[in-house]
Amino acid sequence: MTQAHHESKSMGPLIVAALGVVFGDIGTSPLYAFKEAFSGAHGLPLSEANVLATLSALFWAVTLLISFKYVFIVLRFDNEGEGGSLALASLAQRSARTGVRRRIAAVTAAGVFAAALFYGDAVITPAISVLAAVEGVAVVAPTLEHWVEPITIFILVVLFCAQRKGTGVVGRFFGPVTIVWFATLAMLGLNSIVQTPEVLAALNPVHAARFAAEKPAEAFFLLGAVFLALTGGEAMYADMGHFGARPVRLAWYFIVCPALLINYFGQGALVLRSVEAVENPFFMLAPEEWRIGLVALATMATVIASQATISGAFSITAQATRLGYLPRLRQLHTSDTERGQVYIPAVNWLMLIAVVVLVLEFDSSSELAAAYGIAVSGDMIITTLLMLFITSMSTRRLKGLLFAVLVVFLLIEMLFFASNLTKFMAGGWLPTLLGAALFTLLTTWKRGSSLISRERRRINIPMSDFISAPLLDVPRVAGTAIYLTSDTDTVPSALFHNLKHFKVMHERILFLHVTIEDVPRVPDIDRAEMHTLCSDTYAVEIRYGFREEPDIPAALEQLKARGLELESMSTTYFVARATVVEGEGDDLHSWRRALFAWMMRQSEGPANYFHLPPNQVVELGTQISI
Repeated sequence: MTQAHHESKSMGPLIVAALGVVFGDIGTSPLYAFKEAFSGAHGLPLSEANVLATLSALFWAVTLLISFKYVFIVLRFDNEGEGGSLALASLAQRSARTGVRRRIAAVTAAGVFAAALFYGDAVITPAISVLAAVEGVAVVAPTLEHWVEPITIFILVVLFCAQRKGTGVVGRFFGPVTIVWFATLAMLGLNSIVQTPEVLAALNPVHAARFAAEKPAEAFFLLGAVFLALTGGEAMYADMGHFGARPVRLAWYFIVCPALLINYFGQGALVLRSVEAVENPFFMLAPEEWRIGLVALATMATVIASQATISGAFSITAQATRLGYLPRLRQLHTSDTERGQVYIPAVNWLMLIAVVVLVLEFDSSSELAAAYGIAVSGDMIITTLLMLFITSMSTRRLKGLLFAVLVVFLLIEMLFFASNLTKFMAGGWLPTLLGAALFTLLTTWKRGSSLISRERRRINIPMSDFISAPLLDVPRVAGTAIYLTSDTDTVPSALFHNLKHFKVMHERILFLHVTIEDVPRVPDIDRAEMHTLCSDTYAVEIRYGFREEPDIPAALEQLKARGLELESMSTTYFVARATVVEGEGDDLHSWRRALFAWMMRQSEGPANYFHLPPNQVVELGTQISI
């Protein structure tokens, strides 16, 4: 969705829609963030000074890192209107092209690792959010506590099974439900603050500063709990392309941020009045007769938060595929009008298995909170580093000031990351291990694909030789042959296999190369480019942005204006599917070669990925050693 399209819509509907998608993760953090400061192995003793210090640290962390860094600054670092770690890495690469080229590899690796860490967040968010909401059942009826886990798993299974239908059907309800959720947060918090207004003293940062000075060890561990209120900040940036930066900013400053902070202060005021409420201060804020309804509303809100994260995982996977970091996976687009609504079955079922295992392993949201934070804080640090790199390459007037501000944010985020590392053995190893495993998968595919391209260039005949010495003695048959090629300088192997098996060539030949640009979308006017190589032989290049869905037949329709019209019944697409065999070189360790070969077997064929007509495709196999 382009910025012009955003601006053509009224701001109100965009803000409502953004509430339902962008803020689901951070909007459900009041369920567990505040209470974690006073529970667990490093929980603080409950006292007025500790409550005020916690609220003060939480308020200023949200203000500085979310309101100022992400909403005010980071949303300005868009890549043609798109956000997220991969989009930011692509923007950094473009900045480096006129600057320090040798740093491109490091910049790319950082963006890919941030994307890998995102999956850790995408798995934990549904588990901790839904589990924290359903735990409200135990507050309403303590005898039902043993049902919390089964109910949570049932909701999660239904949620993941519904992904195939897409978010379009229920999406229009997300915004209104989220508005009710934030209104409820503000109302419950305000009612509690009115009863104990002295809690507003925590707005003074002196409380947090004094606590850090007097009890540095406790303050260090407190950061891990405070950080739970910041999770979801990356989602604002990743999802900005759906709605534009302005609706996200307005929704945060005028609805989301006030509601969250009022609720946190309300929870603090409650525990100052009632010590036993610290076990679950969020649900204790509501009168007893309201708690059943609050549990239902919280469950809906956490399902929305989970839906946004799951959809984000699908989008990141699609982007990684188009940028060459993952093999082609089966993708289903669940909307005729919204291209971003994509469903990837393999990702969906793997995430469901991981989420259910998390619920069974950790049992409660408090235990699961120990695994939460490392991946998100690492993602935040990488985002800041990429922004520092882009800023260093830019010629902005306030470049020095922005660089200094980003350095301050980096130091703060490193403190949060260090605090979260203390939870490593208690569960933080899980997202770290998951991120490392996914980073290995992403880089292995990228490296293996590069080696295959190198081998093809080595064994394939240069295109210039083929054009200068046409095979005049080969019979030509009627029709058009389109050969997909990854290298425009060499003749695709599918052509030689075709000659070997059928001993003929078509009267018209197109060598088709698809390029994925490092911008979200390519204008239609720049979609297709055609060059005549020799008589009835053409080179065609089709360009897509990394957020677009490749559709080759649709793109080829644009060639009609240039005099090249393709008859569907007489056009055949030839594609080659490679099989990896062990080579003599040491460019890829044997275990990574085996991993790459396995990934190739899971890859979706080019015919489905590029939307080629099934009855017009001939697939030929080749073996390549690496």
